[in-house]
Amino acid sequence: MKDRVEEYISNLIDKKFEEKKSDKEWDLYFMKIAFLVSERSSCTHRKVGAVIVKDKRILATGYNQPPSGFPHCDVIGCIRDDLNIKSGEYQEICYGLHAEQNALMQAAKFGISTDGASIYVTHQPCSICARLIINAGIKKVIYGGNYPDALTKLFFKQTGVEFKMMNMELE
Repeated sequence: MKDRVEEYISNLIDKKFEEKKSDKEWDLYFMKIAFLVSERSSCTHRKVGAVIVKDKRILATGYNQPPSGFPHCDVIGCIRDDLNIKSGEYQEICYGLHAEQNALMQAAKFGISTDGASIYVTHQPCSICARLIINAGIKKVIYGGNYPDALTKLFFKQTGVEFKMMNMELE
């Protein structure tokens, strides 16, 4: 038996093994996780999830919600509704942090470098999150749905961050 095992292993030594999953399959996998993470959101309007990934490993996740210790929007109500603020306008007037912000803060809190990473987000990041993503060293942004903030695309284009919308169906 020992000879058979050694022969079997020696036959494997010279073989080249290739990754079975394509980049599109990996993108779909991480985007599905971002949508799963978004289910934790307490936002009464848009549930957003984000997953920061490097070398096919999850570094951090985040979803949109108020800061730790602050009442959640499904309890306290939505300040944006009360003030009739449209989506994409006056982003600073909100109790919640965006999913991308929460994912970046989780990485920072636990000392995890995001330099050279990718981020998968259920929706296009806003321009505030785009600034944070760029300065965190993230090189690729994959998102699932649009968000009304044209400045985001300008930031990513001018700084060389890869930015693409993903169709959730594998081709």
